[in-house]
Amino acid sequence: MNYSFLNLVTAIVVSVLIIFGWQHFYEKPKLQRLAEEQKHYTKTLESVKKETQSTNVDKVVNRHEALNLSKRIPIKSTVLSGSISLQGLRFDDLTLLKYHTSLDENSPPVVLFSPSAAQEAYFAEIGWLGNNKNIKFPDSSTIWEADGDIISPDKPITFTWTNPEKIKFVVKVELDDNYMFTIKQITINHSSHPMQTQYYALINRTYSHESERMVNILHQGMIGAVNGELKEYNYDDIKDKKKQSFTKNKVDWLGITDKYWLAAFIPDPSYQYSSNFIYGIKSGMDKYQADFVSTAQIIESGGSFEVTHKLFAGAKKVDLLDKYENQYNIKLFDRAIDFGWFYILTKPIFNAMNFFYLYVGNFGISIMIVTIIIKLAMFTLANKSYRSMKKMKNLQPQMERLKELYADDKTRLNQEIMSLYKKEKVNPVSGCLPLLVQIPVFFSIYKVLYVTIEMRHAPFFGWIHDLSAPDPTTIFNLFGLLPFTPPVFLMIGAWPIIMALTMYLQQKMSPQPADPVQAMVMKFMPLMFLFMFSSFPAGLLIYWSWNNILSIIQQFYINKLDKNGQ
Repeated sequence: MNYSFLNLVTAIVVSVLIIFGWQHFYEKPKLQRLAEEQKHYTKTLESVKKETQSTNVDKVVNRHEALNLSKRIPIKSTVLSGSISLQGLRFDDLTLLKYHTSLDENSPPVVLFSPSAAQEAYFAEIGWLGNNKNIKFPDSSTIWEADGDIISPDKPITFTWTNPEKIKFVVKVELDDNYMFTIKQITINHSSHPMQTQYYALINRTYSHESERMVNILHQGMIGAVNGELKEYNYDDIKDKKKQSFTKNKVDWLGITDKYWLAAFIPDPSYQYSSNFIYGIKSGMDKYQADFVSTAQIIESGGSFEVTHKLFAGAKKVDLLDKYENQYNIKLFDRAIDFGWFYILTKPIFNAMNFFYLYVGNFGISIMIVTIIIKLAMFTLANKSYRSMKKMKNLQPQMERLKELYADDKTRLNQEIMSLYKKEKVNPVSGCLPLLVQIPVFFSIYKVLYVTIEMRHAPFFGWIHDLSAPDPTTIFNLFGLLPFTPPVFLMIGAWPIIMALTMYLQQKMSPQPADPVQAMVMKFMPLMFLFMFSSFPAGLLIYWSWNNILSIIQQFYINKLDKNGQ
């Protein structure tokens, strides 16, 4: 019996059982629970939806014109620039000063928020709701008064508006040195009767980038933590569902995420909220919204009530999200970065890379240092694997003789082969262990390079100016010497070639597989990987090439020990 085939069948059976168990014991109850939650979608939440889908102008204009439609209070810090509209009190103008749209430092900085009248509207809003028609609450047309002329880390600002019933609505906004706003909502009831109100906050976005939706290794769209559990729904999920609701829960945080940027509210932790992810169409454009609304609060005549929310709007820096998570006890806030299934590996690997980066100042060198550490950690396992592969090859003549001797008796053949393995102390699967261990490490490093903003536009040496992007050179124009750009599928750069060559050299030094078919596949694998990996991030190719070089050195050392009889 072919043990490779047996191992393959066993792996398939186990995988099917895992998938079935996951679907039956986790996904099915989860879907049932979500269906129940959806039934509790309330009229209050519908009113939030109606409120946020209304715009002051139906006509879509360019961003500059949209910013001029209302009076504004500027926002200014070392990392942020923008403004808050006094009409509706919306956070609808934010630019991230430290990040540019391309490698060119003279390129425009990244724009995060834009007004509701702009083509790519993206804004955050806080407000009040009430069911008493005799009380006027602030809405998107309300003009607020401000006690200052700028918001900066050392200059908080207070906005006020008083309705005809003498109920005063106050919003105090503070900004830290990074991307976190603290927003205090205060209601002071100077009327002659009690009032009932609810507090809401939302993030609303117009989104139609079809090309970005095709990225299936990265979550982009609606995200948050409810009752300490991460909730992720991409744009297409919400477009299909129309809404996803969570009724009367502890909302840790809620918002919309991009690959590198996040807009999220962290509601006052003292209260419970009903929350939603919503899809709608306005003026023919796709609108997406994350929102939450508090339970009703009764404020007596002469009384007051306040809640304090936080709004994060900026770059998803790992150390910054970790800092906020610990400082404000925001559960799972670091999961706004999609570290993937191998989170337990991915984040420690990033932390190690970031640690060495602080000393060497180059993430490419940091990747190489971490690769050495990983290689040393697996050194003993790799040595055992190498020697096992060599023993397996030496046993091949005896195994062929057994196959001829017991060609008509498969059961006896299997027994004799197992006896041979036991006698020679050979484990037929040990040769695969280093590869199995390296697969999650490989994907973890890929994730780090792909999703962390620290790797965005991070240079190495020479022609690599962005470790998170593919090698920009190609052999088909002699690495830029010829004046033309080949098509994308022919962009075979220098680092993919280095990776393929080191892979070939490593194979030449390793014991060849006993199976001739497997040996032929291995022979062509460097060529296949050359084309497959040419579009992968350059940092990943540097890791793979350097790992191959370390393996070559390791195998040279083992060969030398074997020749010396050690």
